Amino acid sequence: MDEGQARDVLARAGVVDGGTGGAELLALGENAVFAAGDLVVKVGRSTALAPELLGRARRELAVAAYLAEHGVPAVRAARAEPLVVDGHPVTVWHRVPAALRPAEPRDLALLLKLVHALPAPTAFALPRRELLGGVERWLRLAGDAIDPADAAYLRERRDGFAAAAAALTPRLAPGPVHGDALPRNVHIGPEGPVLVDLETFSSDLREHDLVVMALSRDRYGLPAPAYDAFVTEYGWDVREWDGCGVLRGARETASCAWVAQHAPSNPAALAEFGRRVASLRDGDPSVRWYPF
Repeated sequence: MDEGQARDVLARAGVVDGGTGGAELLALGENAVFAAGDLVVKVGRSTALAPELLGRARRELAVAAYLAEHGVPAVRAARAEPLVVDGHPVTVWHRVPAALRPAEPRDLALLLKLVHALPAPTAFALPRRELLGGVERWLRLAGDAIDPADAAYLRERRDGFAAAAAALTPRLAPGPVHGDALPRNVHIGPEGPVLVDLETFSSDLREHDLVVMALSRDRYGLPAPAYDAFVTEYGWDVREWDGCGVLRGARETASCAWVAQHAPSNPAALAEFGRRVASLRDGDPSVRWYPF
């Protein structure tokens, strides 16, 4: 889905007053995210390609209500149910005030402590964190743009890490997790840090949320002092846990496959995919990856 297609869906949804010309595109990835007035609208991919996306949109709205019930600072929904426009799930949110500063890892740690203290929701069930669940879809979307041997290699890694993750003994009590715990999913408003992306909320090993930042330190250039501040705020370094390498390997596999889906139309994505898959094949954990 490109920006033009997403804007067409946004226009047909009829949730933006005065037309969609003034809607600002904030992000274009798994969803197209637009800001217009005091609303933010997320346009999902077509359910014809991924039928599970409608259920995921409904669950994200349920998670927002659950977090509000428990007083966790997070985005709040403007509509309780998603719209479905030409097969695309569309969710509508209250826009948060302008950010006072960029979010830092320590801000994320503050919110993760709140999330990791939550009881399981009673009104709905959270799924397991299917970190590797999208690999097959992303590789199919990549098609002939990537080497079939690379696709086969990632499928083999997926299966191996899925089995290894299922056998892990956690250090922390399992329960609700954010699922994509990165500073980019935190907004610093007038009242402090707020979670702004809820669609990967799950119930699983709490260590999933912590490995993300460890990988950011090792692969994406997060400075060591910023990571240390994250650990200090949270109160524990997941790298001390024997299972850290397994969850890291699973996330690297998923991240590599996620970039692959953009390779057919984006040369930069193809180049980044090549860098990532080569480093995995070489077993080199020091090769720098770049956000995409």
